[in-house]
Amino acid sequence: MPNKHFCQGPFCHEQVTQDRFLKSRGVIRGRYARIDKDYDHQNSYYGMRDKYFCSLGCESQWLAVHMESVERGQPIEFIRHRREVKGYRKVTTTHEGWNGQPYTRTQLQQICVDNNTES
Repeated sequence: MPNKHFCQGPFCHEQVTQDRFLKSRGVIRGRYARIDKDYDHQNSYYGMRDKYFCSLGCESQWLAVHMESVERGQPIEFIRHRREVKGYRKVTTTHEGWNGQPYTRTQLQQICVDNNTES
């Protein structure tokens, strides 16, 4: 495990991208933060906030969700585990291109799970 915090973005684990997909378990998971925990952030391009977020988008989403708590001085719970969203699989389809040559496209597709066993 790298010496990094997990991304604190509230929706980081819900964004469907190829690098967040764990094929063996079929889950989308959050990323690690950009830089190491013990990186000296003084006099550098990266600030202290890059120890807690994987991207500027996750940082902006976190501020949008928690800004009122920050203004009131209320504590915000720190995420100490990697969050996951289950129920995805990787699907590869073959299509015919404009010049007759086939090409493949790989996408992540959400699996619908029916827990209703009565019917």
